[in-house]
Amino acid sequence: MAVAAPTFSGFRPEAIQFLVDLQANNDRAWFQPRKSEYERLLKEPLEALLIALEERFRSRGIPLRADPAKSPFRIYRDVRFSKDKSPYKTNIGASLPWAGDEAAEIGSAAATAHASGGYFHLQPGEIFVGGGVWHPEKAWLDAFRGRVDQDAAGVRVVFDDPVFVATFGHVSGDSLRRVPTGFAPDHPDADLLKLKDVTFGRHLSDDDAMSPGLPDVICDTFEVATPAMRLLASIA
Repeated sequence: MAVAAPTFSGFRPEAIQFLVDLQANNDRAWFQPRKSEYERLLKEPLEALLIALEERFRSRGIPLRADPAKSPFRIYRDVRFSKDKSPYKTNIGASLPWAGDEAAEIGSAAATAHASGGYFHLQPGEIFVGGGVWHPEKAWLDAFRGRVDQDAAGVRVVFDDPVFVATFGHVSGDSLRRVPTGFAPDHPDADLLKLKDVTFGRHLSDDDAMSPGLPDVICDTFEVATPAMRLLASIA
């Protein structure tokens, strides 16, 4: 008999407290005896959230994917090249990759780390959803700048849409100090040309995170973001 998928009922206050405590006790000796708490309070609710999101993405025509097996980021930090040897992240997060407007590109190249898509992040004092393209390869960034230079009006109509701006503010990310080589120093779209990441985000409240309605809040947010993600996904 098939096992029913878990129902997302909201993160509990104890989940936030667990992350607060982990930040103060970021070592294996503290975490290992409490691993089952982490799974009960954070890992399993995040998986249930992703199941709920996938159902809503499909029913609402939002071209993202939410996979409880592949979307969550591991709690374990990669410390091989870091001076900070703390073994655990003090947040949980999930990647929600672009699936294409037909929602049929499962497992395709569209679901790569640098593709347009969404992200959910939960950390004490910093809960947000966002998206865009983070740390893209040079070829993509060159193509984005070319699109801005050649069709600024088409880019601006998406990023300056009043509903998008009211939800996320303006696109942002790490930025160059000067307009990149090949473009006029006084280019009218210098703010976009200087971007090294093209991202956007919306902060959520603790009440949002603890509510069974969180999947709908996230979906409402990504519905607004879909034209921007579609634009970014079209750049190659």
